[in-house]
Amino acid sequence: MAPTTTSGKSEIPLRSRIFADLTPLRVSPDYRRLWCGNTISWMGQQMTALAVSLQVYTLTHSTFAVGLVGLCSLVPLVVFGLYGGAIADTVDRRKLGLYSAAGATAMSLTLATAALAGYHRVWLLYTVVAFQAVCFAMNSPARSSMIPRLLPTEQLPAANALNSLTGNLGLMGGPMLGGVIVGLWGYQAAYLIDVAAFSGSLYAMWRLPSMRPEGEGPRRRASVLDGLRFLATRPNLRMTFFSDLAAMVLAQPRALFPAVAVLWFAGDAKTVGLLVAAPAVGAVLGGLFSGWLGGIRRHGLAILIAVAAWGAAIASFGLSRQLWLGLFFLAVAGCADTVSMVFRSTMLQAATPDAMRGRLQGVFIVVVAGGPRLGDFLAGSMADLTSPATAVTGGGLACVLVVTGLGLGRRAFARYDAQDPQP
Repeated sequence: MAPTTTSGKSEIPLRSRIFADLTPLRVSPDYRRLWCGNTISWMGQQMTALAVSLQVYTLTHSTFAVGLVGLCSLVPLVVFGLYGGAIADTVDRRKLGLYSAAGATAMSLTLATAALAGYHRVWLLYTVVAFQAVCFAMNSPARSSMIPRLLPTEQLPAANALNSLTGNLGLMGGPMLGGVIVGLWGYQAAYLIDVAAFSGSLYAMWRLPSMRPEGEGPRRRASVLDGLRFLATRPNLRMTFFSDLAAMVLAQPRALFPAVAVLWFAGDAKTVGLLVAAPAVGAVLGGLFSGWLGGIRRHGLAILIAVAAWGAAIASFGLSRQLWLGLFFLAVAGCADTVSMVFRSTMLQAATPDAMRGRLQGVFIVVVAGGPRLGDFLAGSMADLTSPATAVTGGGLACVLVVTGLGLGRRAFARYDAQDPQP
C-alpha cells in the first residue's frame, strides 16, 4: 500500500521524486522489453561505430577518411528520416521496427564476416555505415511512435527520461567498451558482439502486438508533405523544433573543443576527451535524477527554461579558463539538454495524432541529426572570423536571446498544459 498523508492523499516516495521513475518499466511488459532491447542494442551500435572509425583510420591513416564515416551516416539519416516517418504512418509499426532491426543486424554481421575473412576495404565500411543509417532512420520513428500506445500519457515523461538515459549511457559506455574489445580481440569481436546485442531488440519487437496507425485503413498512403503541412499549422509542436535548433545551431561548441583544450587549458588529446565526455556525464546525471520531471505540467515553459539554461551554461563555459570549471558548465549544459529532450519528446508524442506520429518523429530525427552539424559549421566559422571565446560565449548568449524571443512571440507555448495537450 502506498504511504498516505493525514488528508488521505497518496504521497509519492522521496526516492521516486528524485531518481529516475521506473514506473513505465514496471507497468508495461511490452515497454520493458522494448527499453531493455534498445539499451542493449544501442550499446552494441556505439561499439561498432567506434570500431569502424578505428578500422578506417588503420586502413587509411587519414582523419579526413574517418570524417567521411560521419557524412556517410548523416546523409541517409536526413534523407530517409522523413520517409521512414511516413512509412511508419502507413504500415504496421511493429513489422517496420522488426524488419529494420533485422537489417541493422545483417549489416553488423556483414562487418564481422568481412573482418573474419580478412577482407578489409574502406568502401565496404562506408557502404555498411550508410545502410546502417537507413535502418536506423526507418526503425527510430516506428519505435518512438509505439511508446504512446504502450503507456498512459502521464507516464510519457518518465519513459522519455529512461530513453535519454539509454542514449547517453550508450554514447559514454559503448565507445569505451568498443576500444577495449578491439584492442583485446580485434574488430570482428566488436562486430560479433553487436550482432548478439541486436537479439534483444529483435526479441522485443517480435513480442509486441500489431501496431498499425489508429483510425486509418490498410491502403492509406502517408505523405511526407502532409506531415510538414500538419507541422506548419501546429504552433506548439513547431516551437519544440525551433527551441532545439536555437540550442544546437547557435550554441554547439563541440567543433572547438580541440582548439580550446590547447588555447584555454594548455591541454592535449586527453583534455579534448574530457570536454567531449562532460556534456554526456551531465546528461546521464539528468536522466538518473529525473523523477521530479513527472510532476511538471507546463512542458512548454520547461523547454524554454532548459534551452535558456543550455545557452547560459555554454556562454559560461566560454568565459571559463580553469578546466574543472569548464567541465562543470558543460555538464550543466548536458543536464539541461536532457530536460529539454524529455519534454520535447513528450509533447511530440502526446499532442500529435497517432496517424501523424511517425512523420513528426521523422522530422525529429532530421533536426537532431542535422542541427548539431550546422552548429559545428557555424561555431568553426565564427571562431575563424573572431576567436573561439567569442564564438562560444556569443553563441550561448545568442541561444538565450533567441529562445527568450521565441517564448515572448508565442506565449501560449509557455502555457502549454500536459493535462490538455494542444499541438
